Amino acid sequence: MSKIITLDLTLEPADNTRLANLCGPFDDNIKQLERRLGVEINHRHNAFSIVGKPHTANAAVDILKHLYVDTAPVRGSYPDIEPEAIHLAIKESGVLEQTTKSSIPYGKEINIKTKKGVIKPRTPNQAQYIANMVSHDITFGIGPAGTGKTYLAVAAAVDALERQEIRRILLTRPAVEAGEKLGFLPGDLSQKVDPYLRPLYDALFEMLGFERVEKLIDRNVIEVAPLAYMRGRTLNDAFIILDESQNTTVEQMKMFLTRIGFNSRAVITGDVTQVDLPRNAKSGLRHAIEVLSDVKEISFHFFQADDVVRHPVVTRIVQAYDKWEAEDARARKEAEARRREAREAQMNTEHSQSQEQS
Repeated sequence: MSKIITLDLTLEPADNTRLANLCGPFDDNIKQLERRLGVEINHRHNAFSIVGKPHTANAAVDILKHLYVDTAPVRGSYPDIEPEAIHLAIKESGVLEQTTKSSIPYGKEINIKTKKGVIKPRTPNQAQYIANMVSHDITFGIGPAGTGKTYLAVAAAVDALERQEIRRILLTRPAVEAGEKLGFLPGDLSQKVDPYLRPLYDALFEMLGFERVEKLIDRNVIEVAPLAYMRGRTLNDAFIILDESQNTTVEQMKMFLTRIGFNSRAVITGDVTQVDLPRNAKSGLRHAIEVLSDVKEISFHFFQADDVVRHPVVTRIVQAYDKWEAEDARARKEAEARRREAREAQMNTEHSQSQEQS
């Protein structure tokens, strides 16, 4: 286990206005530093105490010193420290590149009491997934049904909201039918979209209770919206979950990823083996895996059949389909090779006949 240290810092000169601007309203800036760096920051007036791993604690000290300098009055006015400044200071420090993905002990990432008890990962792969959600602004959870991709993402969102790390939760999903056309759906927008977002609602109801979820939705703390309504928005201080992302187009995925603002986290879940788009449309999730794999700030986490936590038969179903798809791909490859050989043989025969005639 990595060593944990405590560093003391006194910011001089002491100035209540500068300190208030540094910490932000309700200490939001301090909370953002704590969440992003994985440290604990306590302060009384201008005396700060930072607890964490050596490299992140030292980085927090340097960032606080740097930001406090930026609060110095200019022509009699005190500059505010916005969330954007915190984000840029962390990025410039390079500390996140030194942070290992598995810095959070297995089973300790999320501790939310629900009607069914405490939510925690059931497999090491799920633990790594939650660690990725904590340490990255954007996390992709990719894998078969039943691996906890969506459920754990909702749990992480609820945890962040309860800790006041974010101000709202936004749930979205492409409105694509699973292989069947449902036709016209009656009701208002919410009633039309609700059937597609039912898995997200179910997870929220289990964790927070029906009445509290309804109150949070009425206050727009929890917002549920179809993916098409995301265009033109910038989402700050939010935890955004895009479910069933394999059914996004390339354009929709790019649009969604560019909506993410400061102090926001996004989790994109999907199963690339269950795409319901028209045959000529490429999945935005598959395209994102190809295009964004080298972006350090983005985490890609892949689940396997062994991570399925539903009924044991689901694991065997997933494994059976994986086996069939592998055999089918091999058969198609062999058939294509035979067709290519036949074409080449025919071309050689035609070439020989033309030479004999000449």
